[in-house]
Parts: sequence; structure tokens; C-alpha cells
Amino acid sequence: MTKQDSVLAQVAALRSMPAPELRKQWQKLFDTPPPRYNRRFLESRLAYRIQELAYGGLKPAAVARLEALGEQLDGGRITVRRQRADNRPMAGTRLIREYQGIEHCATVLQDGYEWQGRPYKSLSAIARAITGTRWNGLVFFGLKNRRDGA
Repeated sequence: MTKQDSVLAQVAALRSMPAPELRKQWQKLFDTPPPRYNRRFLESRLAYRIQELAYGGLKPAAVARLEALGEQLDGGRITVRRQRADNRPMAGTRLIREYQGIEHCATVLQDGYEWQGRPYKSLSAIARAITGTRWNGLVFFGLKNRRDGA
């Protein structure tokens, strides 16, 4: 088995791995406790990490370029860099949440959100449509932790 076959096999195995096993894999590959994000996020980030460890990460020149671009935007102040202007993800982002065995996908638009082909003004409205109860949309879709004051 070649290195590429091994990496592909590891990445493919993530799809059928139970959630507790994904969390163990996260701990092993990142040496930190796994975040409380949805399964899709864990799978994609673990897949990236497996490839990163096998083939290497970004080249130093790419890292330097990204840091230079960041400094142009925030003047080198890392606290500013870590803050978003708002809580909204970028337009085009797909937010995926499994609820009662059904996968729900909301798309971020410039001026709202879309779920099942219908526009919504907030993620909370989508969460309410899915669950029938009031939810903070950011918490429901895993963008904010309950303990963060949601």
C-alpha cells in the first residue's frame, strides 16, 4: 500500500466512523479535546489534518503571504484579527445540522439565509422551523456555544 493509498483509506474511513471514534481521532491528531461542532466539520477538518500530516502543511511563503495580508487588514493587531465584524458567516457558506436523524442545510445569503428553497431573515427562524421550538440559531447550527452567552 502506497502512502497515497493509506491517506485515502484513512480519509474514506472517517465517513463510517462513529462520532465517539471521530472525537478520539481528533484528540490523537490535534492533541487537544475536540470542539463541539457537528460531525461534518469534524470529518472535513480531520481529513485535512490527515493529509497535512502526510504531505505537509502550507509552505512558509504561503504562511508569510497570509500573515502579510492579515496585517494589511488589521494593522498587525491580533485581537482585531480574531474578531468578526458580526456573527454572520460569509455569504455562500452552507451550515449543516443533523436533527432527529435528518440532515438540514441552510445557506448564508447576503441579506439573510435560505433553507429548503425559502428565504429566512435569521438562523433562529430556521431553527424554529426545524424544531418547532425557540432556539438561538447560532447555537443550533454550532456557530456559538451555549456557554458563550447565547
